[in-house]
Amino acid sequence: MTEIISVRFRPGGKQYYFDPAGLSVAEGQSVIVETGKGLEYGVCVTRNTMVEDEAVVQPLRPAVRLATEKDEKQVRENRGKEKEALRVCQQLVARHGLDMKLVQVEYSFDGNKILFFFTSDGRVDFRALVKDLAGIFRARIELRQIGVRDEARMLGGFGICGKPFCCSQFLDEFQPVSIKMAKTQNLSLNPTKISGTCGRLMCCLKYEQGAYEDAVKRCPKAESFVECPDGVGTVSAVNLLKEQVKVRLEDSTEQPKSYLAEEIRVVRNGKGRRPEGYEAPPQAELDKLRTEEGERVRSGGRIEGPSDLNQVLERYLGEAPQQRQADRGQKQGGRKGGQGRPAQGQPRQQGQAPRQPQKQAQPKQPAAPQREQPPQQGQQAKEGQNHKRRYRPHHRRRPGGGQGSQPPQG
Repeated sequence: MTEIISVRFRPGGKQYYFDPAGLSVAEGQSVIVETGKGLEYGVCVTRNTMVEDEAVVQPLRPAVRLATEKDEKQVRENRGKEKEALRVCQQLVARHGLDMKLVQVEYSFDGNKILFFFTSDGRVDFRALVKDLAGIFRARIELRQIGVRDEARMLGGFGICGKPFCCSQFLDEFQPVSIKMAKTQNLSLNPTKISGTCGRLMCCLKYEQGAYEDAVKRCPKAESFVECPDGVGTVSAVNLLKEQVKVRLEDSTEQPKSYLAEEIRVVRNGKGRRPEGYEAPPQAELDKLRTEEGERVRSGGRIEGPSDLNQVLERYLGEAPQQRQADRGQKQGGRKGGQGRPAQGQPRQQGQAPRQPQKQAQPKQPAAPQREQPPQQGQQAKEGQNHKRRYRPHHRRRPGGGQGSQPPQG
């Protein structure tokens, strides 16, 4: 076993093991460590821990000391110099006409080395740029070309899920992601929906790939010929997330029915012809494939039958529905605890108010015939016609005068 501490040099960067050299370092504490490039400033991610010897690449470089206030001040000064170096380098790139995009500048802890990160579609001849930068900053200059994924990690941002980029939060290394993963997970192959801000396939496609591959082994393929509790048919759709399949039965014209993968017996997996000489088993044998979970899925998760409903009410309400119905019937009736109305033919109890006789309905008198009024002047009776007001356009004015004007005299 070897004692180590894990140190990260920039947010979202890779973690490196160092020998604590007798120091007790807590998580989040700043330390100065020795690297192949000299002394560097980093933050402890994992405190003093014992790990297996196989997990460590010997020899381990030691941690020099805990960061002091003077070290913190020097780091803040370097951060200010990085912004100025980025501005100067961008001006030189524009002057030389180079096809490159600067992403970030990083100063070493002692300030003897400056590292410029950039992206480009092809190779760039930046020898003249390096000479100009070395003459201005009087330090060792290094330009490093990175990919679009590394650019997204350095700049940071938010993904379509609304959370910060995984690469800038916890991913130490990029995992290979292929379009086959999107097909296995039944995702849309639209590049705008499965690609991240960097333009590459989203890293989160790798997270659940193992679970989907395991579900594929338990579920039949589409267009497979299977046996199910209701007969034999062909698989029309597969839902790997729920491990359910839809089967189009041979002897039925209804819509495909849903079944669990455990209720299916595969006769032919995938597309192909029906096996020669195949005969469907009897219904009694197919009924053995039914499960209670499958029936619940096909019923949409609803509770069917009065007995099941009574059990649920007794479990959550503490009483049977028949008792609740009887209690509700006793509460109905007059106000302030009055008795309910007795059934027909049942005598009234003592002290109960007598029932008021109902008023007999009076027969309706025939309405007196109305006298027809003669139509007023300027109105005509319209029988059998539609009385809706119709739109009539305005009369066009005659040329040479207003409406109704007489033509000019010769």
